[in-house]
Amino acid sequence: MARTTGSGAEERRARLPGLALAALGIVYGDIGTSPLYAFRQALAGLTPTAGHVLGVLSLIFWSLIVVVSLKYLALVMRADNRGEGGILALLALLRPWRGRRTRSKAVLIAVGLFGAALLYGDGMITPAISVLSAVEGLETTASGIAPWVIPITIAILVLLFSFQSRGTARVAALFGPIMVVWFLVIAGLGLAHIVEAPWVLKALDPLYAVDFCAAAGARSLIVLGAVFLVVTGSEALYADMGHFGRAPIRLAWFVGAFPCLLLNYFGQGALVLADPLQAVHPFYHLAPAWGRYPLIGLATVATVIASQAVISGAFSLTRQAVQLGQCPRLTIVQTSSEETGQVYVPAVNVALALATIGLVLGFRTSGNLAAAYGIAVSTTMVITTLLLFRAMSRRWKWRPWLAAVIAGGLLVPDLLFLGANSLKIAQGGWYPILVGGLIFLLMSTWARGRALLRARLVRQKGSLEDFLARLEADPPLRVPGTAVFLTSAEPAVPPILLHHLEHNQVLHEQVLLLTVTTAEEPRVRAEERLSVEALEQGFLRVRVSYGFMQSPNVPVALRLAEELGLEIDLEHTTYYLGREAVIASDKVPGMALWREKLFAFLSRNAVAATAFYNLPPERVVELGIQVEI
Repeated sequence: MARTTGSGAEERRARLPGLALAALGIVYGDIGTSPLYAFRQALAGLTPTAGHVLGVLSLIFWSLIVVVSLKYLALVMRADNRGEGGILALLALLRPWRGRRTRSKAVLIAVGLFGAALLYGDGMITPAISVLSAVEGLETTASGIAPWVIPITIAILVLLFSFQSRGTARVAALFGPIMVVWFLVIAGLGLAHIVEAPWVLKALDPLYAVDFCAAAGARSLIVLGAVFLVVTGSEALYADMGHFGRAPIRLAWFVGAFPCLLLNYFGQGALVLADPLQAVHPFYHLAPAWGRYPLIGLATVATVIASQAVISGAFSLTRQAVQLGQCPRLTIVQTSSEETGQVYVPAVNVALALATIGLVLGFRTSGNLAAAYGIAVSTTMVITTLLLFRAMSRRWKWRPWLAAVIAGGLLVPDLLFLGANSLKIAQGGWYPILVGGLIFLLMSTWARGRALLRARLVRQKGSLEDFLARLEADPPLRVPGTAVFLTSAEPAVPPILLHHLEHNQVLHEQVLLLTVTTAEEPRVRAEERLSVEALEQGFLRVRVSYGFMQSPNVPVALRLAEELGLEIDLEHTTYYLGREAVIASDKVPGMALWREKLFAFLSRNAVAATAFYNLPPERVVELGIQVEI
């Protein structure tokens, strides 16, 4: 056994350093740029005494240990869905859409989707606060530059979002080396000041954090809300697991990001201990005056990389939501022929760009934005822990008491951070909560509306067996060729088929009833993608399955049918699609009337099935159907 697996293990070990380097650039951009503002915000409102500085540093150190090292890297990343991570991948791992829908499954789906929706708020705030905090460094080098900080920030953000349509494949190779330079620079700057005041390392003792919280009382919650900024990128570790794997991400953290971050945070602390007046901008004052401009340039590039990772994550999250049926169909562009995870969603990009620029104009400083930052991510972290408990007890079959003890231990810091960030709601924390709530409303309305629509269509049309029996008794005119009717209602007659037969009085010799489904796993292998079931009267049931990380392409999938004995000429195949015109009505039981109107609006503006399933437009026939829900 060792001989057969040895070459594969050696290959993985050989690739490990390269993957760790790439992970350092993509995964740790958000956490890696937190020194720009996190320590400064934690000290805001405090007198920079030795007790306060050491207490804040101790909180930062142990937050990185408990949340990042123990919770995410050691435990949460074990909950992979065939190699993929992220809150929707974790939700799919629990298989709540499989089998009979129960109240507990409905609650599980709602909680998971709400956690995913909150991440969009993070995707809006991260580019704003990261780039703005980098550009604010100009205020430490030149007088009179303050009025130009916001215009420069907006210009950088416009360029960042304009570049998204080209994809990240071309520049991704540069991310790792640039972030290596960034981490080495911030580590070196911090180390230089630690050498001058080595007693700052006493903050490694957790008693300094305990003493600080005891002395500060209620004020310590406000400080915790700022300390949380050092771990806000933790969800990215889990979400990006599918791109690099557990080992490279862990190696990049323990060998690269973690020690460099600690040196910088403790260096900022040593600087403030030596000169309390430097607490206003401790990060940039780590560098000598001659090095400020290069540091600002490097910080700006690093924050752009951090923003890119969050934006790309929003694109991937959207595709997963669409594939799982929790979001209307959107235009999704594959930007890389090699990496399936590299996609571009134009509608999401525009929304993020407008929201991010609006945040910069509205909050105006990174300090003000910090008040809005954290509540969404901390809530998502709590939800991740709850879903993880479900995975430990149901999927991994751990003893209930063991799963409860571990999840309870993880919930303690999660709930402390959530409580601390809840204090920010009035100062701006309401914004990501509002964004997450609106996105959750859209997702839940779409999913519920589609379920009602399918049920309504099935009730109206009867069973497929009865329909085939009627065809045998009274056969219509059959013409040469193949017709493909896309349908989501497998047991029933596709409404578009009845509509076509009623109006055109003709059927093709071969009729494929094709259903595209999304599996609760990231990817479905090509050999498992297609199944064909022969029916009567020249009908065949074809099922095409994709993973939630894959984009459907029906013609490519049908080419696989030849291996299953199905003869089909794709050049002379006609695809029939139904476009349902949804009519909101209070006469039919279902959702509230305003939600039915919202669903009708979403349905009208969803991307056409022709584009979503990559069907050749010249071979598609669309027939409209009006349906009351």
